[in-house]
Amino acid sequence: MTAPSPSTAAPLSAGPLFAAVDIGGTKIAGALVDSTGALAHRVQLPTPAQRPGAEVLAVVHRVLDRLAAAPAWGAVTAVGIGSAGPVDLARGTVSPVNIPGWRGFPLTAGVAAHPAMGARPVALAGDGVAMAAAEHWLGAARGTDNALCLVVSTGVGAGLVLDGAVRPGPSGNAGHLGHITVDLDGEPCPCGSRGCLEGIASGTAIARRALAGGWRPAGDDRSARAVAEDALAGHPVALAAFDRAAQALAAGIAATAALVDLRRVVIGGGVATAGPVLFEPLARHLDRYAALPYVRGPEVRRAELGTDAGLIGAAALCR
Repeated sequence: MTAPSPSTAAPLSAGPLFAAVDIGGTKIAGALVDSTGALAHRVQLPTPAQRPGAEVLAVVHRVLDRLAAAPAWGAVTAVGIGSAGPVDLARGTVSPVNIPGWRGFPLTAGVAAHPAMGARPVALAGDGVAMAAAEHWLGAARGTDNALCLVVSTGVGAGLVLDGAVRPGPSGNAGHLGHITVDLDGEPCPCGSRGCLEGIASGTAIARRALAGGWRPAGDDRSARAVAEDALAGHPVALAAFDRAAQALAAGIAATAALVDLRRVVIGGGVATAGPVLFEPLARHLDRYAALPYVRGPEVRRAELGTDAGLIGAAALCR
């Protein structure tokens, strides 16, 4: 396992702090966060995603070890966790598709058992909900009472802001847009359904579709990032892969807007960095799918918090 990234020493405001942990299929990150959203004492370790669940938890504990060693740890009042999902808030468990060793894994109890935790409460949310909490607090959903916030990356996660508050739902999975069906006769999804948005619009799906269509990268990179570079250069197969992803996103966004009557959509994650090759066809397809008067013309914004969104959102859960 590689060494953790160096900690940063951003100044923190006086007052209570929150410890934030962001768990994904490739990395487990942590930081101390103050009441203004400033981050300090960052640490990041790779996720041993294919190892047994106890080994993944051991890496989470290593991140907490680093945070607890910071002089400011005594001011920490709670720990927030944003994790790849699905999650089960009632049981405090997680079952990330990309961490097979965690199926119904008791993450809340596992974090609470860390020796440095004491009596500090633990707040858990799925990564999409954490991103929504972050963007609503400090980012592109700030100032709106109703928004859909999406993370489009190796998967597709999302969270809902309704009536001025993040709404995770009883299980913690409200707004899990990646697993709504947008293609009735589509490919089977690992979740058990078929034609899911994630299977068409995720970075993994974009790269898979481009390769199936005959696209070949100039180098060894076969990721959606490489597809985006060629799409920007006008490669027709790369452009078609992004157009299909944008169409699926538009269908999911329009359906959600019709259901819960929202006006702002925030999109982040690695795929969003593709810029116009994603957002231009998305606007075009939204014009077609968002047809009802109260759904037409949703305001689509790029997420503002980047890779910090998971940590800021995990801290926002504690506020």
